[in-house]
Amino acid sequence: MANNQGKRRRFGSVRQLKSGRWQVRYRDPNTGQLRSAEKTYATKTDAEVALAQIEADITRGQWADPDAGKVHFGEYAMAWLRDRKLEERTRERHESVIRLHLLPTFGKRPLSSITTAQVRAWRTEWLTRTGEPTVVKAYQIMRAVLNTAIDDELIRRNPCRIKGADRYDVPERPTLSVAEVFAVADAMTPRYRLLVLLAAFTGLRFGELASLRRRDIDTENGALMVRRSQAEMQTGALFDKAPKSAAGVRPVAFPTELLADVTGHLESFAGPGRDGHVFVGPQGGRLRRSNFRDDWINARTKAGITADVHFHDLRHTGNTLAASGASLRELMTRMGHSTPRAALIYQHMVNGRDREIADRLGSMIRKERGEADS
Repeated sequence: MANNQGKRRRFGSVRQLKSGRWQVRYRDPNTGQLRSAEKTYATKTDAEVALAQIEADITRGQWADPDAGKVHFGEYAMAWLRDRKLEERTRERHESVIRLHLLPTFGKRPLSSITTAQVRAWRTEWLTRTGEPTVVKAYQIMRAVLNTAIDDELIRRNPCRIKGADRYDVPERPTLSVAEVFAVADAMTPRYRLLVLLAAFTGLRFGELASLRRRDIDTENGALMVRRSQAEMQTGALFDKAPKSAAGVRPVAFPTELLADVTGHLESFAGPGRDGHVFVGPQGGRLRRSNFRDDWINARTKAGITADVHFHDLRHTGNTLAASGASLRELMTRMGHSTPRAALIYQHMVNGRDREIADRLGSMIRKERGEADS
């Protein structure tokens, strides 16, 4: 029966308030309690359209509790982070990104109030304040947080819908020639010379090299056993972590032309005992990027390298050299990758077995040293 107070119907009702505006009322599908829509409407027709939309959302299972969406982004993002199964270093980085780049803008905003336009404005502003990789990482984390909010039925739609915002073009990194690798290595503090050579000719990461122990070096067969990788927290704490995948645990052959360099380093600079670290800091403690960086920059300058070559570019250099003639699977194994994407990049750039790869690298070393192939 209809009157000026409302009209009874199969689902919910609309009624005119004393203000003249129209209110939508319906039963909460979760509690069965009668509830009013968050907003009122200027006309009866608008209210009936809104009621029909609510009914359709409930029927399709797409209805979200409006009160649930009032949870603040900051509160929900930190709870999301606590629930993730992450390595400690990754957790620390995520927390830093959320705290520094997301909370200042979105921390006090209800989840349901965040719009795509607001996300776009945030992204545009931050691209003027910091590097694109940082903004991309922050966007990816925000999108992941809000995807979980959809799963938790707190919001209906993720506002992170900006095309291309989740990726960026990685600029081509420089590589060194074999001669340049030796020039930098020879300009290094002696305790770090082998670090440069192994990074270039085995493709190991800095953390993998810093974690090497004496027992990981097989001088008889000319190989290194990668079992772990060193990570450093923002607090300065160091710890060894397992590789990200099973492919990260691997033997890697080094050119036999470096055998004398390896044995000489073990005799002069490595820590004592089978568990002694192969590379240690100037005071005998763990090797840190911070106590190596200045030596790297100085050696690069002495060697006449004008490009902004990072230490990680030695891995890029070594993998590029190794990619010549190596199969995709061989290159993946040597690099410690479980997926072919990165290995394909190196193959494409220069377009069997690990020992053979190391021997080819050794041939390049002999050529640089002016030694004839036998």
